[in-house]
Amino acid sequence: MARPERIRLGDLLVQQGLITAEQLAEALLSQRTTGRKLGRVFIDSGWVNEVQIAQALARQLRAPYLDLAKRSVRPEVARLLPEVQARRLRAMVLDETTTGVRVGMADPTDLSAYDEISRIVKRDIELIVVAESQLLGAIDRSYRNTEAIAGLAQELTSELRNVEDSLGDLLGLNTASAEDAPVVRLLYSVFEEALRVRASDIHIEPQQSSLRIRFRIDGVLHVQTEADAKIAAAVALRLKLMSGLDISERRLPQDGRFAVTLRSGAIDVRISTMPTQHGESIVMRLLNQSSGLLSIDHLNLPPRVAEALRRAIAKPNGMVLVTGPTGSGKTTTLYAALNALNNSERKIITVEDPVEYRLPGLNQVQVHDKIDLDFARVLRAALRQDPDVILVGEMRDQATAEIGLRAALTGHLVLSTLHTNDAMSTPARLIDMGVPRYMVAMSLQMVLAQRLVRVICPHCAEVHRPDAHELAWLETQCGRTVDAAPLRRGAGCNECSHTGFSGRTGVYEILEMTRELVEAMNHGDPLTFAQAARRQMAGHHLGQDAARLVLTGRTTVAEAMRVSHQMAEGPAG
Repeated sequence: MARPERIRLGDLLVQQGLITAEQLAEALLSQRTTGRKLGRVFIDSGWVNEVQIAQALARQLRAPYLDLAKRSVRPEVARLLPEVQARRLRAMVLDETTTGVRVGMADPTDLSAYDEISRIVKRDIELIVVAESQLLGAIDRSYRNTEAIAGLAQELTSELRNVEDSLGDLLGLNTASAEDAPVVRLLYSVFEEALRVRASDIHIEPQQSSLRIRFRIDGVLHVQTEADAKIAAAVALRLKLMSGLDISERRLPQDGRFAVTLRSGAIDVRISTMPTQHGESIVMRLLNQSSGLLSIDHLNLPPRVAEALRRAIAKPNGMVLVTGPTGSGKTTTLYAALNALNNSERKIITVEDPVEYRLPGLNQVQVHDKIDLDFARVLRAALRQDPDVILVGEMRDQATAEIGLRAALTGHLVLSTLHTNDAMSTPARLIDMGVPRYMVAMSLQMVLAQRLVRVICPHCAEVHRPDAHELAWLETQCGRTVDAAPLRRGAGCNECSHTGFSGRTGVYEILEMTRELVEAMNHGDPLTFAQAARRQMAGHHLGQDAARLVLTGRTTVAEAMRVSHQMAEGPAG
């Protein structure tokens, strides 16, 4: 293909009727003021999107346009253009032809970039126009660390076979720079890749003949790589050193924490080790400190739920409980509430196991069972510190629950979590733990129950016709006949790693302790309380909230049913 011609983007978009001459003049003025690229000005102004710009350039150049979200690129082909140049030049080798290569470019009018690519690949170039965000996503996928991780694991295996290498060298204990140690380079590559794919947890699991590394992404585990089982001990030892655990103890579980600074950001890592038949299994929870904490506005709560939460935490006293299984976002919700409360006028104390997020202005305490520093003991001490707000990580036993509810009764706002199946069963659970009924009735302000459901990938969403079972479930939740036409699912594409899902969102139900519910609880009649609770929550149960997400095309019927089944079984943990 001939070298592309230079094109004035603004004139081209005006010529093709995508923007007006007045909008072009306004964009040029903005460009001179801000220094942004002209195409970015058009997109940020909402006049066109990047796909429209790419398609307009393709028409002008008589070059093909490619939707990269639906196209896989072989990593060995992409690497004909090194990653550094690919990112800098906003270009990528997509395929090989009999005479040369096909190259995708986000800006095919960049003649200097075209010339540099020609010099690097030393082949004839067939130009393909692509959208910039899709190109960057494809670069992330094609240059991902999967192969590098496997290579580093193999290198570590080879190093371990060399009897002349000491364990200290392998672990980075004897070198001037620990970053050069094979096991350290392997672990840092694993952390980088986990952060890139938005993994919440890393599982390192020794098997009989291999070491399996898995990532939990959007609540589902995916195998990242499998390595030789011989490296398991060295990996476990290095992680225990990083987190300050006892390296000589391999028979008992241990918990710890450490921080890692990577190119893509800083993360806090919570680590848990457990002895298994083939070695120590390690699970690490990743807390991305660079992403910051969410506010209530950014939790995407339904308006009535957000309003109820704000109303509850605005009160000077009382208890607010968040319930749900492990990994349902309870801590995120509680910290969003603390963010709203955190100011110089309030003293806030948190009692946690462990401290998950570090928030300036808070007094955060981590319980330590080995020295009898449990929730109840710390909570008693916290009440002598003149707090306004107390966060208790979990109501685990009668003593903790009773002290927390008593604090809520005597002028403190108490936030905590409890493992119950739904919002309505939470007061009964507290009573079953041995807390006096009157204390629950007078102290509990609100219960927020939540689950997380996966969201359909917007890049590959397609119409889905539900089967009879799915349609019956949906109509049961909605209480009416449902039009199946708007229902969707993800077909699977490169953007979502062919899962059909991208990210998660919450489903919620709330129980506010109104006068009617307080009176029903004080009378000790479970049936009367349940009837009053159902009336208050009518139409807003967890299953009904999940069904609404299905009807608006945000999640699938199968995903909503999965969460509904989880509710029926009860939360784990």
